[in-house]
Amino acid sequence: MQLGRGLPTIRDRVAQMVCKMIIEPVFEADFEECSYGFRPERSSKDAMKAIKEHLQSGKTEVLDADLSSYFDTIPHDKLQKVLEQRISDPRILHLINLWLKSPVNEDGEYKGGKKQKTGTPQGGVISPLLANIYMHLVDKMVNDTRKLFYQLGIKMVRYADDFVLMGKRITREAIEKLRNILDRMGLKLNDSKTREVKAEEAGFKFLGFTIRYDRDIKGCNKCYWNIIPSDKSEKKIREKIKGFLHKSGHLAPRLVTQGLNAMVRGWLNYYDVKGISYPAMSKRRLRHYMYERLYRYYNRKSQRRSRLYGQQAFEILVSKYRLIDPTKYCA
Repeated sequence: MQLGRGLPTIRDRVAQMVCKMIIEPVFEADFEECSYGFRPERSSKDAMKAIKEHLQSGKTEVLDADLSSYFDTIPHDKLQKVLEQRISDPRILHLINLWLKSPVNEDGEYKGGKKQKTGTPQGGVISPLLANIYMHLVDKMVNDTRKLFYQLGIKMVRYADDFVLMGKRITREAIEKLRNILDRMGLKLNDSKTREVKAEEAGFKFLGFTIRYDRDIKGCNKCYWNIIPSDKSEKKIREKIKGFLHKSGHLAPRLVTQGLNAMVRGWLNYYDVKGISYPAMSKRRLRHYMYERLYRYYNRKSQRRSRLYGQQAFEILVSKYRLIDPTKYCA
């Protein structure tokens, strides 16, 4: 059984982890190189590296795909058939089926259960693996040397349910072929969010990054592939900082620094991909925001409450308490 918002009980989480440890190596042997999400020794940084390499090789036409409610629409019967191809132990198959049919307790009401025919256990340890197993069918089609995508030189970069197709030319036939594959799998593209992009003319977003073809700022008559944090990503970290300071009215400077560092370090480690992304401008904007927000934070206090009142709080926290300065941080 799962608790509110689809969170499994501790017992189920332990059981799912054990099951994952058993079956993951079996499917890892089959998974394609184009898949990066929720896999051992793979990350979003590897996905962004692949995207940049494809762009530099001339694959600048992009289908920026978005699946409609992927995790909620995976058909149980078709997923079971895929699992049966590699898992022979009926006990494991039965156990996975129980998790797929597990009822969810929300606000005292049970939802789902035996009548549930679609969706993976949200919040479950095994859910990302099941999602990868099912999407592997698409990966195989795109990389099959006998199929249309390979013959057109189209490559795929996928992170869980987020993926892009990249090629020198993305034909209408290829897009319709993708739709047909997804339709047979019981899935469909979200037309309102799926975009066809000529990347040299218009940027696109992937995994919180914006990818653009920009002119060299040094004045050279050259352009380069610029991968930077998206506006939405920058806004999100600012909102987290604002929320943290709003709730931390009387914390000691040491604790304020610890809280901010946890958020800022995670954000910088994600978006600063050595040799791939160029977050220098984003770092400067983040530093400026932290400077202004900390100044306002300490000047809300009376002089008696805080020694940082009326002073340059950001610099003091950096020098004395080791607050991270985004412009000087190296991931």
